[in-house]
Amino acid sequence: LETVKTHRHLTEFRQIDLEVAYASYEDVMELGERMLCHVIAEVKQRCKRELEDWKRKLKVPQRPFKRYTYKEAFEILKNMEIRFKYGLEIPWEAEEALSEIHTEPFWITDYPVTARGFYYKKHENNQEILKDFDLVYPEGFGEAISGGEREYRYEKVVERLHASGEDVSKYGWYLDMLKAGIPPSAGFGIGVERLTRFICGLENIWDAVPFPKVAGIHSP
Repeated sequence: LETVKTHRHLTEFRQIDLEVAYASYEDVMELGERMLCHVIAEVKQRCKRELEDWKRKLKVPQRPFKRYTYKEAFEILKNMEIRFKYGLEIPWEAEEALSEIHTEPFWITDYPVTARGFYYKKHENNQEILKDFDLVYPEGFGEAISGGEREYRYEKVVERLHASGEDVSKYGWYLDMLKAGIPPSAGFGIGVERLTRFICGLENIWDAVPFPKVAGIHSP
């Protein structure tokens, strides 16, 4: 559930999540690129009339997609006079502004540990940076995919929980699973309504849903 009220957030939304055992975050980024290009190509082929009705000039993105590290994205936004504290999550307004100056999807990778959850794995050569990513749609449509490489080692996860001030007892079931042993993995989630909004070129995300639930508005 989302509580943010904007043209790109729904209170209730649908998300497709995937996880690949023994994969790196580079592997699933490549998978994400292929998946998005395939979906767009299929829609262009099968839904020409609908796209014409929407006056949507959709193009299949060129791979590989451009990549920025969090640090690089932070500096670009700073030069655009969009400021926020380094080490925090990129605000959605800043992400949208960055999206508006692109015509192709792009990645933001390697977020600081302070910006994301305890479940992402740190870089071996830099313990302050995570092996994670966001894929951002162009044209101001914002975030498409979010994911990364998962921390699967029990001791490391407990250490991260303590460091972040989280109540470890809330995650008993998760920690029990880690104790039992799980393989290393990487994965991501992609929002269905956000994908629909981008493909159709819709101004508001609630137009991508037959019966949307939006914060502050009574739903049918």
